[in-house]
Amino acid sequence: MSDAAPRIAPRVGARPRAVPHRLLGLLGLLLVVAIWWLAVDLATEPDTLARQFAPPAAFDALLGLLRDGSLLNHALVSLRRVGLGLLIALVIGVPGGLLLGSLPRLAATLTPTLQLLRMVSPLSWMPIAVMALGIGDRSIVFLLAFAAVWPVMMSTSAGVAQLDQRWLQLGRSLAATRSEMLLRIVLPGVVSPVLTGVRLAIGILWIVLVPAEMLGVSSGLGYFILDTRDRLAYSELMAGVLAIGALGYALDLLARGAYALWTGRR
Repeated sequence: MSDAAPRIAPRVGARPRAVPHRLLGLLGLLLVVAIWWLAVDLATEPDTLARQFAPPAAFDALLGLLRDGSLLNHALVSLRRVGLGLLIALVIGVPGGLLLGSLPRLAATLTPTLQLLRMVSPLSWMPIAVMALGIGDRSIVFLLAFAAVWPVMMSTSAGVAQLDQRWLQLGRSLAATRSEMLLRIVLPGVVSPVLTGVRLAIGILWIVLVPAEMLGVSSGLGYFILDTRDRLAYSELMAGVLAIGALGYALDLLARGAYALWTGRR
């Protein structure tokens, strides 16, 4: 009998170690920056104004704008407007969705009108908003709220329609009042759909924000883009584009985190 230690045969067909998703995402971003840099380098001549669109100029301008705080001030103004628009959309959309989901006849009556309004671009209401509310924050917040209310309302209505009927029957069998049914069964059951609607609303809000802030105001990321264009400061314009993308991504991460936290608790 041999005293040698037994050799462990390698596993046949062992899978290679998976690359973390975050690393893949970082590699994807680096690839996009490389393509962006190469495209500008090939399409433009050296020492021209168009070279300000290249990543080195954009990132250098972004660092300068962050140091002096000007871009941060514009971003805070835009985030405040987005927050107000989303809050108004929640105040209108959640009760509206609860009513539409709970009252089929009301839903049948209003759904064609609501779908028609939903299909109208929020930016189409710009002239009406300016005439009714004037130039400034109120018209911008109105446009943002109008854009965000539909995903919130529709998601809430769908959440009510998908509630487990056994829970509702149990509540009725225990003689629960309407307020108890709403607070203990309906609202907890529609939180996940509402959070999904909020995430969709944030995406729409962030798209509508920039053109809405070109509506005669003197602050906000949309105004910053318009101002840099007029000043031919294209490196700062690209820095603003990067900031808009990064902030939008961060808001989406927050919405996804809230949804994951709630579903994990449930």
